[in-house]
Amino acid sequence: MFKPVIIGICGGTGSGKTTVAREILKALPEKNVSIIHQDAYYKLQTNKSFEERTQTNYDHPFAFDTELLLSHLRSLQAGRDVDMPIYDFSNHNRSEETQKIYARDIIILEGILILEDPKLREMMDIKIFVDTDTDVRIIRRITRDMNERGRSLESVIEQYLSTVKPAHEQFIEPSKKYADIIIPEGGFNAVAVDIMVGKIKTILDRQ
Repeated sequence: MFKPVIIGICGGTGSGKTTVAREILKALPEKNVSIIHQDAYYKLQTNKSFEERTQTNYDHPFAFDTELLLSHLRSLQAGRDVDMPIYDFSNHNRSEETQKIYARDIIILEGILILEDPKLREMMDIKIFVDTDTDVRIIRRITRDMNERGRSLESVIEQYLSTVKPAHEQFIEPSKKYADIIIPEGGFNAVAVDIMVGKIKTILDRQ
């Protein structure tokens, strides 16, 4: 009976969790692995004005459509492909486009708050927390938001101090206790990534 292994990769903003996920993907056959991003599941905000949408706290659990994410994970577990939303950060709303996610042997779920939610945790077979120094994470956040999302330095710093840092301390950092594996320094920790890849290959060989 088909039942994919779900691997959760959690960590604060700029921790390198996406890099860890990509490094794992690179080391495995594409036909065996799919990746699903929690930040694709921010709630639809069509009923709000642009100004109201800019005030959304994207680092709080309430910002996510977790029920839709859970529904999609259940479908993947049942062997059914899903259409993952695409979030438009420049417009602060979900795009009309979607991305096909295929039901494969390994499903990697990555996001800042995936270990905070008990229902999501229950679905994961392996839970990873990427642990990176705060100063490194904020520098990466500034670089990403300015280069990829057209943000000003002042707006990135203001958002970090007002919502990102408090949410990290309240929700993300405490969720580290639920991790099976803690990876320091994210995707640059080649030894830890190699160990994870070896573990996943062992799982694939058994299927």
